[in-house]
Amino acid sequence: MLLRKILAVLAASTVTAAVALAGPSLAAAAPAGTRAAANANPVIVVAGLSTPALGYEPLAARLRADGFRVSIFQLPGLGLGDIADSARAFSAYVDQVRAATEAARVDLVAHSEGGLVSRYLIRNLGGGAKVGRYVSLGTPHYGTYVADIAKFLGLGNCLGIVACQQMAIGSSFLTALNDGDDTPGDVRWTAVRTLQDELVRPVDNATLADGATNVLIQSWCPLRLVGHLGLVLDGTTYTVVRGALTDAPVRPDCYAL
Repeated sequence: MLLRKILAVLAASTVTAAVALAGPSLAAAAPAGTRAAANANPVIVVAGLSTPALGYEPLAARLRADGFRVSIFQLPGLGLGDIADSARAFSAYVDQVRAATEAARVDLVAHSEGGLVSRYLIRNLGGGAKVGRYVSLGTPHYGTYVADIAKFLGLGNCLGIVACQQMAIGSSFLTALNDGDDTPGDVRWTAVRTLQDELVRPVDNATLADGATNVLIQSWCPLRLVGHLGLVLDGTTYTVVRGALTDAPVRPDCYAL
C-alpha cells in the first residue's frame, strides 16, 4: 500500500540521488527491425514516488537493447515533495537531454507519480513543444483513494507528505491538472493500467480522456498478473511501451517475459 511504501522510505537510510544520461546506444547489437529506434527521440524514463533510478534500470535495459537512447530521471527527494516543484526540476533535465542529444523532442515513459510530473511539464511548463510521445504506467491521473489511508487510520493527512496529498482523489492539484484537455500539445498520449494495481484505486483513474490511447493489460491478456511496480518489469507491458514509442498498433504480447 502507498502508506506502507511511504513509511519504508521515511525509515530507510539516505539514498544517493543519481540522475544521469545513460550510456551509449546499443543499437548495433539490436535486431535489425529495431535499429531504427536509435534515430528516434531520446527516451526518458520518469521514476515514481519513493523509487530510486536503480529500480528502473530493467526497463531502461530493455529499451536500450531495442536501440533507444535512454536516460532515467529520479524525482527530487524521491518524489515526496510538491509535484509542481518536481516538474520544474524535470523541465531543466529535459532541456539537458535535448541539448546533449541534439534532439528537438524527447519521449517519456513515466511510472506512477512520474506521469503527473510529466503531465504538469507538458501542460504548464511548455513541454508540449519538447515531448513527442507520452506513456504513463499506473499513473493516478484522477487520484487514488489509497492516498487517503493514513487519514482514515487517524495518522493525519498523508503523514504530511505533499505528493501523497496531491494524489488523493479530488485534490486541488489534480483538479487544476485535469481542468480542460487531458491531452494538450502535439503529443501522442498513451496510458497503461492493470487490474491488479494495488496503489491506484480505482484502476480506471489511471486513464486519460480526449483522444489518448488507454491500454488495460488484462483486456488483451486476461490471465496476466501485473501489480503497480510490476508495470515497470512486466514483459507484456513492455511490448505496449515499445509499440507506443514506435507508433505501432496496440498489440500486447501476452507471452513476453
